[in-house]
Amino acid sequence: MAMTDETKKEIVKKLSKVMEKFSPPMVIISKSDNGLEMIGNKKVLYGSTKKLVPGMFFCSIKPGKNMVSLHFFPMYFNEKTYMPLAPNMFRCLKGKTCFNITKVEQIDEKELEAMLKKGVESWVKSGYMQ
Repeated sequence: MAMTDETKKEIVKKLSKVMEKFSPPMVIISKSDNGLEMIGNKKVLYGSTKKLVPGMFFCSIKPGKNMVSLHFFPMYFNEKTYMPLAPNMFRCLKGKTCFNITKVEQIDEKELEAMLKKGVESWVKSGYMQ
């Protein structure tokens, strides 16, 4: 059964509300009813070619056909740091950094906020933030 557009919008709204608390210091580079994308606030060299980018990717929200995906890049470096902060959210983890959310009830705002806060700390420590 396909997810309704109303449910997708409600999930995006709830995730966005928590994520927006972290801007600043994070920079929102795109925002709409269909998602949100955030990066660090410092230009960094990225990739094997060491291309200068405006900020290191931090997280994004992207609706799909049957879910809304929350991509949280800091987990790529150390997933075990975030697991104790968000045990309920981790039930939605698919892959290394992608949470696939199918119901509004799956979003634990306190857990998400704790994860994002730890992620910002990680970005500062890694030199991706000013």
